[in-house]
Amino acid sequence: MLDLSGFDIFVIGIVILAILLLFALVKTVPQGYCYTVERFGKYTRTLQPGLNILTPFIERIGARMNVMEQVLHIPTQEVITKDNASVSADAVAFYQVLNPAQAAYQITNLEVAVQNLTMTNIRSVMGSMDLDELLSNRDIINDRLLRVVDEAVQPWGIKVTRIEIKDIQPPADLVASMGRQMKAEREKRAQILEAEGSRNAQILRAEGAKQAAVLQAEGEREAAFRDAEARERLAEAEARATQVVSEAIAAGDVQAINYFVAQKYTEALVEIGKANNSKIVLMPLEASSLIGSLSGIGAIAKEVFGGDSNGQTSTPPRQQQPRQPVISRPPTVPPFGSTES
Repeated sequence: MLDLSGFDIFVIGIVILAILLLFALVKTVPQGYCYTVERFGKYTRTLQPGLNILTPFIERIGARMNVMEQVLHIPTQEVITKDNASVSADAVAFYQVLNPAQAAYQITNLEVAVQNLTMTNIRSVMGSMDLDELLSNRDIINDRLLRVVDEAVQPWGIKVTRIEIKDIQPPADLVASMGRQMKAEREKRAQILEAEGSRNAQILRAEGAKQAAVLQAEGEREAAFRDAEARERLAEAEARATQVVSEAIAAGDVQAINYFVAQKYTEALVEIGKANNSKIVLMPLEASSLIGSLSGIGAIAKEVFGGDSNGQTSTPPRQQQPRQPVISRPPTVPPFGSTES
């Protein structure tokens, strides 16, 4: 058993007292906090983060205030809008203590005070707006709430940095009605877009038809011009041929007359055969007249190429006296119903 004398006990007491004095004299404040100092129960000063010296047994730590920015959840509450619609809304608030002394001694239970103040102003701000404005203007609601609440908490030495509306929930029947309204609005927009598309399509089709008609008219005009030009050239060639035949007839060339008649006769028979209203043509034909015309064509060929019918070269024709032209008549067509052997 340890035997302690009175002096040893005194020394131990002095050491314990010195330790207690040291703890009462030196205070360490962590970063992000500020301590208030009270002397005989009265606020005197604020201790900043770090090592601080107090007067033992006279000064003591009053309130330990968190000066970091803090978040405060605002519970869900019912709000009646300007147009008598009931909605549920909740929010979140951010605040920071700027003056620890005011926050410690100007208000009791700072968090509860800020929470209730924010809830009251949410009902006031949201209640002054219509439902449509409420759902579409959250930024305006947040700004108005921040301005009003921050002005109200200034005497408490704190600063409200932000207030955000988290969720706004209208009643279920109102949500269904809004859904039907949105659906009807979208259907109306779809019908308008469809009508505009149909109108644009009709305009484009009309413009295409117009351009096609213009191009077709230009093509028909060009074709008519080409056709007229071809007929004009054909008429010029026909007139030239007629002029040549006429000059030959005037000169007394019998073969030219026979050639001209035979050509017209043959063209008439071809046109009759190409008629669409008949497939079989029954008509009398004088073969002797046609053969006579063909013989005239052969005579013209012999005169042109200078040979007989056997391919031998004939002697130049002798000068003969001019004769009267003999024109072979075209075959006569008997009247309908008569017979001819």
